Amino acid sequence: MKMLVTGATGKLGSKVVETLLKTVPANQLAVSVRDPEKAKGLQEQGVEVRQGDFDHPETLAAAFAGIDRLLIISADGDNETRIRQHTNAVAAAKQAQVQFIAYTSLANASETTLFLAPPHRAAEEAILETGIPYCFLRNNWYLENETGSIQAALAGAPWVTAAGSGKVGWALQRDYAEAAAAVLAGEGHENKIYELSGELLTQAELAAAVGAVLGKEVAVQQVDDAAYADIMKEAGVPDFVIPMLVEIQKGIRAGALEVESDDFEKVLGRPATPIHEALSQLVGEIASSQKQ
Repeated sequence: MKMLVTGATGKLGSKVVETLLKTVPANQLAVSVRDPEKAKGLQEQGVEVRQGDFDHPETLAAAFAGIDRLLIISADGDNETRIRQHTNAVAAAKQAQVQFIAYTSLANASETTLFLAPPHRAAEEAILETGIPYCFLRNNWYLENETGSIQAALAGAPWVTAAGSGKVGWALQRDYAEAAAAVLAGEGHENKIYELSGELLTQAELAAAVGAVLGKEVAVQQVDDAAYADIMKEAGVPDFVIPMLVEIQKGIRAGALEVESDDFEKVLGRPATPIHEALSQLVGEIASSQKQ
């Protein structure tokens, strides 16, 4: 059986491959990457490195050839680009006669109004239309997405949010990666949808947990969308990113990520890493990177 992971040099993809290599022989694993040079380390471990670019469908047919089980990791970029890229990848998987497709999706992708949803909804629909057995890994929110706020708290700044009392199911990227690896290499996941979510918390509750890890109180500054945009601009966030951040805050405020689920336990046999433990790991990584 041959498995392939797309986007294997990215933050999530690299963690998926690292997890797989703990239990799967390297010769059963292939990766598809835009730049094979960046995957030399995997090649040295015995992983087959293939060149595949979601923007160039002709490269994907060869990249997916002979693959039994495929993990498509969602791409980055604007919605229109991602829709095109995801549908290209699914079409290539069908052409290559892949036997199983796992896809890293978004919380409640088929119903949510979150502005990030269209590429995920399009990918899920395209996969369903192929008739190929599938598994949708609907990832809630990476705790790493809050790195900027944690860094600000470390420096003594307040936790700024426009998300009100909206709740989020934060979990570490490693938890999501381990779930993806378990599904790709495991059995019994055909035609399943997993809503992968950590414990649901408000921004204030997360800030309190950050404060507990840091050993100091982290003040929470609740603002409206306009003030949030201004504060992000003052913090040096690029202008083109700010509207996206505001939309995410609006979506959280409206409950878009408030999806309660025990699917991590179904996939991994354990819940997501408890929030204080997860934050301790993340704070340690942030402190370490600041010293370098």
